[in-house]
Amino acid sequence: MIRVKLIFLLFLTILTGNLLAQNCAYPPLVEIPDGATATLDQMVAAQGNIQTFIADMTDYQDCINNALEVAGDDATDEFRAIMIGRFNAAATEIEAVAASFNEQIAAFRAANQ
Repeated sequence: MIRVKLIFLLFLTILTGNLLAQNCAYPPLVEIPDGATATLDQMVAAQGNIQTFIADMTDYQDCINNALEVAGDDATDEFRAIMIGRFNAAATEIEAVAASFNEQIAAFRAANQ
């Protein structure tokens, strides 16, 4: 009977971790205007949207960390690998969006000198 309870608790812990992982909402990608043709207002608006995007992505990464924490030692290797992959993909996307925006800022400056 104790063994059945332990198996049930293990299953419940893994299921809870999976449900938490599924509730981690991946933020939508932000639109970055073409700096060569954008207005100052469009660039300022994009900057605000990017700041919100980065904050949302950080929340997403925190959600992933929480899901891993809840799963604890009972998490399967596959679950850990998937969650770590999601976390790393979010970090890569943050870097790519920031780099792209910086390129468009340079293009905006060049076009508006």
